[in-house]
Amino acid sequence: MIQGRITPQNTEFVILCFEGPDQYSMAGGLGVRIANLSATLAKIGFQTHLFFIGDPALEGIELRQNGKLVLHRMCQWISKYHPNGVYEAEEAKLYDYNESIPRIVRDEVVKPAIQQGKLVVVLSEEWHTAEALCRLSDVLYHDGLRDKVIMYWNANNLFSFHRINWGRLGYVSTITTISRYMKHLMWRMGMNPLVIPNGIPKDLLRKVDEGLSHELRTALGADVVLSKVARWDPDKRWNGAVETVAKLKERGIRTILLARGGMEPYGQEVLNNARALGLVISEAFTDDNSFEGYLKALHNASYADVIDIRFHVPIEFLRIVYNACDAVLANSGHEPFGIVGLEAMAAGGIAFTGCTGEDYAIPFVNAFVLETPDPMEAVGYLMYLRDYPEEGTRIREAARRTARYFTWEAAVINLIHKLENQARIKGVLGGVPTPAEPQFAISKLPPELISTAMKRNYYK
Repeated sequence: MIQGRITPQNTEFVILCFEGPDQYSMAGGLGVRIANLSATLAKIGFQTHLFFIGDPALEGIELRQNGKLVLHRMCQWISKYHPNGVYEAEEAKLYDYNESIPRIVRDEVVKPAIQQGKLVVVLSEEWHTAEALCRLSDVLYHDGLRDKVIMYWNANNLFSFHRINWGRLGYVSTITTISRYMKHLMWRMGMNPLVIPNGIPKDLLRKVDEGLSHELRTALGADVVLSKVARWDPDKRWNGAVETVAKLKERGIRTILLARGGMEPYGQEVLNNARALGLVISEAFTDDNSFEGYLKALHNASYADVIDIRFHVPIEFLRIVYNACDAVLANSGHEPFGIVGLEAMAAGGIAFTGCTGEDYAIPFVNAFVLETPDPMEAVGYLMYLRDYPEEGTRIREAARRTARYFTWEAAVINLIHKLENQARIKGVLGGVPTPAEPQFAISKLPPELISTAMKRNYYK
């Protein structure tokens, strides 16, 4: 039995996911989550293995974080013939992933770790990995190794729940999710998942250069600047965003919406609706991946009411956008967590969220929470901010303070505490540590990773 707590010395992590840190593998928020979760575990010191659908042009196995993070790029022989991203040839990749993962994880990670006296934690993400996790459990049980492995399966959304064998998955793993909203949705399906929230990289807590923020506002030349970054999807309430712009335009307020969608065809429906409302649409392109290049592209398109941003926007420029805007419209009707709203708050922006999974948003304190699809609700809040600019300053400051409680470092500590409880239930770890026993959570972390927020949130 491993004594004490889960530490980098006695535990290895395996993460199973379709998406990952390669640009080929980044289709949305899931890829961002997995890239940050795996990097944070490795940074803290845990040996971490990430198995994902990787870029076929890169090495099959790559070491990062001084060897603590091992990237295992799966299905590359299929991806070679399907270069358009992780979900092209999805079913073929799913079949190959399910066939390959149990043997590879058992032989290359679990057996060596157990021989060293270590516990193995498997974190599995989304419906694509549910079958692979179940098969992995089966082969480990067959080989007498299952009692040294803890398995968590996490739901980030409700996608393809109908394809999951819930009885089998719930038997072999602990089911988790990312917000109380998702927990309540899954309750209705007969499940009771643990909640382990998402986070943002601690690096995003750095203050945005307000000089660059001012340059962007000046280049756009509008009275009100709004932004929205999301997939083109009805759940994201894009039509509500463009209707808000139209209502402001009717009042004679020069407004620009910076819109960054995806490749989904629904985007054309949204833009057609905007035109029908009397809004002018422009597209912003650039091959110059610099602040000056992005600024020039947006300035050239600033004659319009809605700027459809058609270039890749790195997070550093997004942070400037969020800070410069009067509001970041993260106004989804169904949002399991809402990373964009949290990123905007970390940048000192004013997030207008929906009221689903955004547990971090407190109305009129650190954000505005839109409770209806009526665009006049957002218009009313924007007019309030114009009339009382000091309120905007106060909310921006409160937003940055709140974001410190939702770093990935804090989220990982939350995860580890819940894993420790499961390990004790399984009899893998000893009982509750005595007061004299060192606590992993704060004493084992490098000082530079310990934020004031983490201490307040988890170590009162």
